[in-house]
This record gives sequence, C-alpha cells and structure tokens, in this order.
Amino acid sequence: MATVMESSAVEELTGRVHTADPYDYTHEDVRDLQIKAINERFQQRKDQIKLLRHRAEEAGLEEVSSLEDAAQLLFPHTAYKSYPESFLIDQRWDRMSKWLDTVSTYRVPVDKVKDAPDVDGWLANLEREGFFVSCSSGTTGKSAMLVASAKDMEWVKVEAPSAYAWGSGTTLDSDRQMFGMAPVAYTPRNHATGEAYVAKLQDPNAERFAYPVPPITVGDLTKMVVLRKKIAEGTATPSEIEDMEKTSAERAKFVDDAVGITADALIEQRARRLHITGLWKGLYDVAKEVRDRGYSAKDFNPENTIYVGGGLKRAKLPDDYREFVYETFNIQPERNYQNYSMQELHSGMPRCQKGNRYHLPPWVVPLVLNKEGDALLPIRHEEYEGRAAFFDLSVDGRWGGVISGDRVNIQFKPCACGHKGPSIRDDIARYADLEGDDKIGCAGTVDAYVRGMS
Repeated sequence: MATVMESSAVEELTGRVHTADPYDYTHEDVRDLQIKAINERFQQRKDQIKLLRHRAEEAGLEEVSSLEDAAQLLFPHTAYKSYPESFLIDQRWDRMSKWLDTVSTYRVPVDKVKDAPDVDGWLANLEREGFFVSCSSGTTGKSAMLVASAKDMEWVKVEAPSAYAWGSGTTLDSDRQMFGMAPVAYTPRNHATGEAYVAKLQDPNAERFAYPVPPITVGDLTKMVVLRKKIAEGTATPSEIEDMEKTSAERAKFVDDAVGITADALIEQRARRLHITGLWKGLYDVAKEVRDRGYSAKDFNPENTIYVGGGLKRAKLPDDYREFVYETFNIQPERNYQNYSMQELHSGMPRCQKGNRYHLPPWVVPLVLNKEGDALLPIRHEEYEGRAAFFDLSVDGRWGGVISGDRVNIQFKPCACGHKGPSIRDDIARYADLEGDDKIGCAGTVDAYVRGMS
C-alpha cells in the first residue's frame, strides 16, 4: 500500500502524543494549526477518497479555511454501514470490496480479495493486502466496516497506552497482571490495542490470564444479523435457527463457566498489582463470586487499576453495581480509567480525575453540530450541548472526519483539573436511545451516493 508524507501541521499536532502531557493546551493555541492540518489532509485525500470528493463537490469546497468548511466535509457514521445487506447475505465480496473502495484512502484490489468462503475470509484477504477492517458489533443492525492502514495500526499502539497512562495516573512499567473479563470481538484495531496494553502493562515474567471464552469474529456477528433479518422476513430455515440456538447455548455456557475460573485466578493473584478490564455485567458477576468466597477490598492491592468499556448493554444489575465492583477489587478513584472514543476514531479522550471530564487531545478537533447534524454550533466559553462530531488527524486509511450519534456537553474553558483544552462532560447519551430514532441531515444523500458507487 502506498504511503503519503505527513504535512508539517499534521505532524506537529499528532507528534504531541509523545509529550508528557498532550492535553495541556488551549483551543486558541491550536485552532489555526488545526484548520491548517485539516486542509492538508483534505488536499491529500480529496482525490483519493471518492466519498470525500463527492462531499467537497456538494459543498463547493477546494480548500478548508475554517471549522465551518471542515464541518461540511464530515461523514455521517452511517456511511460505514451503507452497503446493501444483500452483498453480505449473498456473499458478494466483489461488490463489498467496491463499496469499501468508496470510503478508503487507498485502492482496494477487488480481484485479489473477492474469492472468500465467508466474511471472515474476505476480511483476512483484505488484511493480507494491507487493509485492516474493524467492524462494530452490529448486534441490532448492520456492522459498520471501518478500513484502516498499517500506519493506523501502529498509531493506536502508541496512542492507547499514552491515554491510559494520563487518565489513570499509572506509569507504564510492565509490572501488572492483566485480567480481561469480557468476550472480545476480534478486529484488527482491538488486536493492536490489546498488544500495546500487554507490552506496556503485563509483567513479562508472569503468565497472562487467558479469559476462557473464545473471541467473537465478525463472521459470528454477521451470521446473527443475517439470521435475524431472515427470521423477520420468514425465510430462515429450521436448521439455520437450530444451529444458531446451539451456538448461542454453547457460548452462554463458556461465559457462565468463566465466572468461577476468573474468580479463582483473581483470588490467587490478589496480592499483585492488577489491571482489570471488561464490561459491567461480567465484572459484576465475577466480583459477586469473589465476595461469595469471602474476599473483598481488604484482600486486594490498593494500586489496582480498572478500565470498563461500554455501558450496561441492556444488562440488569443492582443500582450500586459500580461501587460493588470497585470495592471488591480495591479500586481507588484515581485508578479508575475511563475513556470516550468510538470505532470511527483512532484516538481516545481520557477522563480526568478531578473534573470527571473527557479531554480531547490537540489532534482530535471537536466540531459540535446541532441535533440534525447539518450546522456547526458556534464555540462558546460556557458549556453547551450538541451532536458530537470530530476530525481525527491521526487517521490514515480513511477520512478522519465523522458525525456521531452521540449527544454531548462540551466546554472550552479550563476544567477543574487545571487543563484548559476542550473537554466533554461524562453524561454522554445516544440520540437513538433518547428519542427512539436518530436522523442525521446529510446521511440519506451520503448513503445513496456510496451505494450507487458500489
């Protein structure tokens, strides 16, 4: 895959990932540099990414000279799931490859990747050619498919541990025992960040705990989505339903058995400094098992850290589930790492300990829009609410500008922690959850264009 030389503005901003405190800046300090960097990215990509060229022509833009210009070039997050479902159901990997090409910086070699037995095989073909496609879960609909380059994979290995160190106040000394307590969906990005965390946190002289549940592949997720669609249409065969029920039952048993196995391992390693990750349901179940066996905070190391991804995922838990988990594993407030990000970005926004706000690094440009997603809100000193949209200058394999489905409250004044850069309050919500539906102004025309090109 060809590479493009970084521009000076992009380099200057993304290079701050290597500084001791990349979040120590003001918006006024970097605004002009950010606009310059977005324009440099635009000049590099406008003739490489077909959808970007389309957006630029719609807006009549040949350069980015303001944040308002940049806002007109954002992609709705739905653009990455705009492929016709029939391509997946019929396993038309040639058509899926042509669709992916419309949102990719580099040309997808359709003839080299189109012959595959299933979606996992197609993704493996792409990876061999240097196209790393990470997919969202898609458990309630189509998966978003986000293409990345090898350069992107190297970036997340640097950025993720850096954000963790800042947000948790922990040094990266490779002296912890890591415990993951959730089934992992295998994607290239998840794999790359996992490798980075292991390299920076896991004690190399200790055996790493292996969560005893097989990873979920994109193919597994896709089968579920396709089967749900077939059931709704009445076209699913009894054997297809029986096969999925059997697979679900087997997976549920793995998850149930993992609770006791994980609790045993945690109790055995309780004197060590631990790094615990997972989803709330799995963490709570293991914590309860640990408590039932007579162990609690007094038995665990006070320097333990925790990183919880995602929300409850519809799990029903007691009101004090967070406190129960923290108290079980002796997690001090300053060691509770929280991070706001999304699959469409390659960078995170770690939460500070004093202000409980998510801080944006200078290479992630906030472009907060109105609810409809079709107008940039003016930057104000006091906190204000809008639809989250960002331009991630670190992204190489696709366009870095995206409109999310999230409602956020952002401020550009100093946080209680002392940092002066833009920060987001930790009460982020999805418009789809708040209103039962979510319509982004430009989504329909963007999706139609991408489908037409594929």
